[in-house]
Amino acid sequence: MNTTLATAEATAVEPLVVAGRTFRSRLILGTGKYPDFPTMAAALEASGTEVVTVALRRVNLDERGKGSLLDFVDPGRYLLLPNTAGCYTADEAIRTARLARELGGWDWVKLEVIGDPKTLFPDNVALLEATRRLVAEGFVVLAYTNDDPVVCKKLEELGAAAVMPLGAPIGSGMGIRNPANLRIILEQANVPIIVDAGVGTASDATIAMELGAQGVLMNTAIAGAADPVRMARAMKLAVEAGWLAANAGRIPRKLYASASSPLTGLLE
Repeated sequence: MNTTLATAEATAVEPLVVAGRTFRSRLILGTGKYPDFPTMAAALEASGTEVVTVALRRVNLDERGKGSLLDFVDPGRYLLLPNTAGCYTADEAIRTARLARELGGWDWVKLEVIGDPKTLFPDNVALLEATRRLVAEGFVVLAYTNDDPVVCKKLEELGAAAVMPLGAPIGSGMGIRNPANLRIILEQANVPIIVDAGVGTASDATIAMELGAQGVLMNTAIAGAADPVRMARAMKLAVEAGWLAANAGRIPRKLYASASSPLTGLLE
C-alpha cells in the first residue's frame, strides 16, 4: 500500500453514526450566547461541525429571511437539531418537539427536561417519560441527562438514539467532573454517548474523547470565549486529538521512570 495513503487512513478520525446517519465531525455545537450571528456563523465554520442545536423556545422558526439565526445556519449544510431547552415538564418538551416537526419537518430532537433552574440539572423522571413518548411517535431522541449510569441505560432501553450525559453543569466550564461514572456509562452503552455540557476549554473536550465518548456537544465554551472563532478551531482539533489518542492505545502509567533509549550497546 502507498505509504502516504496508509498514513492518511491511520490518522483519519472515523465518522460518528447516530440512528444510521453518518457525520464526519464528532463535535456538535449550540447556537446561543454568541455576540452576534456573523460570529456564530464563523465559529460553526471553524469548528467543522455538521450538527447544530437550536433552542426552539428562544428562536422563531417563522423568522427566516428577517435577519434571524436561521439566516446564518444553512440547513443544507448543517443538521438542525431542535432543542427542548427551557422545558420543565415532559409535556412541555413533547409539545416543543411536535412543534419542530410541524414547522420544519424535524424528527430529530435534543431532549432536555430541566428539573432545577439554578443548577439546570435534568429532571430524569420526566426525561424518561418524554423519551418513551417521543420514541413511540417516531422521533430520533438524543437525550441530555446527568452522569448517572442507571438513568443512561434506561434511556437507551427506551429507544434513545444517543445518550448525552453532562460533564459538569451547563455553562459551568468545569470540565469532566466524574470520569469514573462516565467510564461505566461508556462500558455498558450500545448507543453513542455524547458528552454534553460543562466543557470549558480544549483539554476538557480531549479528556472526554480519551475516556471513550463518541462525541462532544458544547455551546458556552465557544460562544463565551474572548475569541469564539479561534476557540471553535481549538475544539475541532481537541475532539480529533482525543479520538485518535483513545484509539491509539496509550502506554501504561508507571510509578518509576523507564529509559527511552536502550541500555545495551553503549559506547565505552
